[in-house]
Amino acid sequence: MAVLVQQADFDLAQELAQLGGADGSAGAVISFTGLVRGDSDLHALELEHYPAMTSAALEQIEQAARKRWGLIDVRIIHRFGKLELGQQIMMVAVSAPHRRAAFEAADYIMDYLKSRAPFWKKEHSTQGTAWVDAKPEDEDDLARWT
Repeated sequence: MAVLVQQADFDLAQELAQLGGADGSAGAVISFTGLVRGDSDLHALELEHYPAMTSAALEQIEQAARKRWGLIDVRIIHRFGKLELGQQIMMVAVSAPHRRAAFEAADYIMDYLKSRAPFWKKEHSTQGTAWVDAKPEDEDDLARWT
């Protein structure tokens, strides 16, 4: 399965080993792993979602990238639940015949995940908890692809 939404952590090496293109058709494999980061006050990030809606949205992003760049394979994993600083929150990996397509497709998928994936994020900090609003720069990044 190319898209997974899960609470459990994942093994990046194992996920990359499952990516198609080992038959020699891929000239490039690009991966990105996002980690929970924060300032000195933040100690956790909590993600909530509606499973059917989230899976459908991520599958649409994945299919659009496959079509636009002629990708050989795609793996998207996004976690939900309460995650501590430094933990893996998501990964995107693509294999493509050429490096430029792989880089651009991974960047495209990330921009869509940041701006359109239906996750709701709550920060847990020394100040309490607060829902995170969308950032204007995420919309600016997404506008590059239209």
